[in-house]
Amino acid sequence: MMKILCSTICFSVIIFIFGFSGKKQMADIESTPAIAKADSATSVNEDIDKYRVVYKGTSGVGLGKNIVFIASDHEYRSEESLPALARILAKRYGFTCTVIWALDDKGYILPGSSNLRGLDVLDKADLMVIFTRFSDFTDEEMQHIDNYLKRGGPVVGFRTATHAFHIKNHPNWAHYDFAYNGPVKEWNKGFGKIVLGETWVDHYGTNHKQATKLVIDDAQKEHPVMRGVKNPWAQSGAYLVHPEKMNATVLARCEVLNGMTPDSPVDTTKKPLAAAWVRTYQLPGGKSGRAFATVHGASEDLLSKDFRRMTINAIFWAAGMEDKIKANSNIDFVGPYKPTTFNFDGYKANVKPSDLAGWNSLIMPGEMVKIKKDK
Repeated sequence: MMKILCSTICFSVIIFIFGFSGKKQMADIESTPAIAKADSATSVNEDIDKYRVVYKGTSGVGLGKNIVFIASDHEYRSEESLPALARILAKRYGFTCTVIWALDDKGYILPGSSNLRGLDVLDKADLMVIFTRFSDFTDEEMQHIDNYLKRGGPVVGFRTATHAFHIKNHPNWAHYDFAYNGPVKEWNKGFGKIVLGETWVDHYGTNHKQATKLVIDDAQKEHPVMRGVKNPWAQSGAYLVHPEKMNATVLARCEVLNGMTPDSPVDTTKKPLAAAWVRTYQLPGGKSGRAFATVHGASEDLLSKDFRRMTINAIFWAAGMEDKIKANSNIDFVGPYKPTTFNFDGYKANVKPSDLAGWNSLIMPGEMVKIKKDK
């Protein structure tokens, strides 16, 4: 009897140990995919984060508001001007500003590239600032832009944003192309036309040789965007634009200068055209939203204090915060800003977005390199 009892107990212990071990092994097996999935998600987030930098304000009228800056043009150094504006708005006014750059395959900023990720932040953005040229983003990234615009999110567009997209590889977004002339008639001439009120037409004057004086329209001197703005000028040349045809209100017109300094004489052969304007846009089936556009915004244009004030004011206005605009608001740069002269020949290379993080990083570090021109 005792032998039988001992055998029974031993057998039960063996079964218990085996069962516990088996369950543990099964639990380990079942948890492995979850761990792998979590690791994968972390890896994806880290990969996306290398494209962007967040400047987070801690106090001010913009606290709790999110602004997304999209930078990728070939010539006008948006990779420099947009983070400079973002730091002003974050540090001096409390906005959370996320700047997103296009990169090369080594993770360095590559002006004009379409390798740009991380636009999911638009899903919760209060404002989109775009300065791209001929971009062709992936379906996933374009979907975030489209969703944002369909909800009527406010937009601020600088210079080449009139021809922000040139879609070659993602046909679902062909209507965003600056030259679109397809069956969806509302989208004729693409994003620039339907949102900002104009697409790419031509330069007006000789770019790189003729700077621009912006003259505030007499009827718009009291507009919130022009509050405290006196004599803005820009080194970038004028564009041949007529946003009035898209029901835009022109705030300032260009006087083409015979030279690259603000005291250069006016080219009297060129009549003034629109330099900065506002309008209301609406995508088919979407909500209406505010848009501000200027044909300027190159890196050195921001050195003009009045031009810089106009752009800061425009961002406040687009975000519906015109009551917060003051004529003497602080628009000083935050940290060192040493912009590169806009050009097609080269840019500051071997710079990663992380190199521009923080309030005191230099804009723009790196060494000048020559690049091939588009043909």
